[in-house]
Amino acid sequence: MYTINTISIKGRFCEKSATIYKNPDAASRACILYFHGGGLLYGSRCDLPEAHLKQFTSAGFPVIAFDYPLAPACDVKDILQDVIDSVNTCLTEPDLFQITVPGSDPLPYVLFGRSSGAYLMLLAAASIGKHDFPMPDDLPALKKAPAGVLSYYGYGFLEDLWYENPSYYYQTLPAVSEAILDSLPSEPHTEGPLDTHYSAYVYARQSGKWKSLFFHDREKYFLLYYSLRLCSELPCPVFCAHSTGDTDVPFAEFQKLTEKYHATRFIASGSQHDFDQDTDSAQTKELLKETITFLHTLI
Repeated sequence: MYTINTISIKGRFCEKSATIYKNPDAASRACILYFHGGGLLYGSRCDLPEAHLKQFTSAGFPVIAFDYPLAPACDVKDILQDVIDSVNTCLTEPDLFQITVPGSDPLPYVLFGRSSGAYLMLLAAASIGKHDFPMPDDLPALKKAPAGVLSYYGYGFLEDLWYENPSYYYQTLPAVSEAILDSLPSEPHTEGPLDTHYSAYVYARQSGKWKSLFFHDREKYFLLYYSLRLCSELPCPVFCAHSTGDTDVPFAEFQKLTEKYHATRFIASGSQHDFDQDTDSAQTKELLKETITFLHTLI
């Protein structure tokens, strides 16, 4: 069984925490740095199912789950800066995260995100190769390349229109008024509970105004800096998982992402976006098995 320890770490914009999951009986092979999903508007670092945590930690991969600031109080540049800061803190202060024996060599690390967390992980990995990818000069880069990236139903805004047009799926849900945005904190924050923040995401996707809640500059800069369209390669292997009928992020986005980076693919049947939430399903069990197999190829 794994242990759980939560620590406070310095945030660029607000206070934040990281939770460390480690199996003391398993020799550590590499550390997984996890960032949650939620469309950049909601979510929690504590959302990884127990089945995932048990399997990763028992296989020798301790997990560190991080907070990050949420939109619309912070825009995508602020969020990405903060995420890269968290990873770099883990690289430069490994003893703070209690995953290595003091004085020993640091563990290799793998970036892991689900949905928007995967988007952030892919952008963070791309920061290593700024010569190939026109990221803003004042955006920090990772101090060391990850051994790999795990992208569960992630994206790079490679497919046109889906993220800035009203979503057919979300329009089948009860309509949410723009007034919901008034209920969100105006100050930078990292906690986005479903009962208070998810409705804002539903509104954003119903109205086609999602991007405007986390990006406020000219369109060309979004495509240049905050999509992966001009990033020809990543500094490490990538594992991508997606369902064929995903109602949130289209399967065509997954296809472009995996083709562009020659990623290892896991394809699930069905329409659920976060299909691995059903930890009793055969698909989730196979996903975790194939993820760990991929991790073993890296280390």
